[in-house]
Amino acid sequence: MLENRKILLCVSGGIAVYKAVALVSKLSQAGASVKVIMTRSAQQFVQPLTFQVMSRNDVYTDTFDEKDSSVIAHIDLADWADLIIVAPGTANVIGKLAGGIGDDMVTTTLLAATAPIWIAPAMNVHMYDHPAVKRNIQQLHADGIRFIEPSEGFLACGYVGKGRLEEPEKITELVKGYFTREHKLAGKKVIVTAGPTRERIDPVRFLTNFSSGKMGYAMAGAAAEMGAETILISGPVSLPVPSGVTRILVESAEDMLQAVEAHYDSSDYVIKTAAVADYRPKTVADRKMKKQEGGSTIVLERTVDILQQLGENKKNQVLIGFAAETNDVGQYAKDKLERKNADYIIANDVTEAQAGFESDTNRVTVYGKNGFEQAFDMMSKQQLARQLLDLITEKEKLHDS
Repeated sequence: MLENRKILLCVSGGIAVYKAVALVSKLSQAGASVKVIMTRSAQQFVQPLTFQVMSRNDVYTDTFDEKDSSVIAHIDLADWADLIIVAPGTANVIGKLAGGIGDDMVTTTLLAATAPIWIAPAMNVHMYDHPAVKRNIQQLHADGIRFIEPSEGFLACGYVGKGRLEEPEKITELVKGYFTREHKLAGKKVIVTAGPTRERIDPVRFLTNFSSGKMGYAMAGAAAEMGAETILISGPVSLPVPSGVTRILVESAEDMLQAVEAHYDSSDYVIKTAAVADYRPKTVADRKMKKQEGGSTIVLERTVDILQQLGENKKNQVLIGFAAETNDVGQYAKDKLERKNADYIIANDVTEAQAGFESDTNRVTVYGKNGFEQAFDMMSKQQLARQLLDLITEKEKLHDS
């Protein structure tokens, strides 16, 4: 499955280096050509010769050890790779890359890279939870680098918790999935709406909801990974723009409607993850409303139902809606599918632990026409977004044929 794919593995120093050896073996068995760069610390755990034997390629350890005088090694390796994986990714190498530091063969190559970079962290649970490490990971997310979340379990330091390098078999499957899906949406235009809207009451107050935008941003990132021209129409959230995505910032439901309609006719897929306000104040005060004795009443009016309007004007677009419910999830989702003339409704129970608006994970069920229904287990929103788009693009491919 990975025949003719070129993967550069950057190995930094930690006890999990032994898993990197197994990863080279798994990737090579799948048909990939693998080259390895090691930091000085990594060589304290495993000798370069081990990686050389497993990869059947030279192993690079020193920026100034030029094996081929006709090229500059770290630039040549950066240009060669289709995908770069840092495994294990220590706190040290994560911090260097977040700070733009290039002081060895691994970091200079990473800074010169234009290929996608994945980092598989491995470290003590408390190190992984340190504010500086979390800040550096956030920065690298913003820079377009993808992370393979560490698993939970018994760590070499004796602790039990999150920080163990993901298993080589799982990383290999992720790599296979990436190269399988990378062109699934090539030539397609995808619109994703995300986050909440704000409906102004006066210059300092507004009505809104708890949507964090995380699911929508994950969907946009997955669509871009699959080769789509991706337009992300986002309400006010504090999330980095996924790599390869064009973001349009909006505030109100009316703003979002206008932005979606501007791209609707030229789109192939529309994914409505945004939690759009159903109501807005009928009158917006031009000055701050002052406190008064007793109660106060704000008269509300309906906003335009964006999903329904898109469904009414649908031509050949695949229209995907989200339904965040607190009860009778399946019943409401099926009703929404029919009423809004959508192709799919992706529904979840926001009262479930770790599946609500602000969580990093989600559990959903997809409802489609002709009684189609498929449930997904709890997983990270990034992983879920990829699986959802895999499912939908495969179903649409069958439909077209």
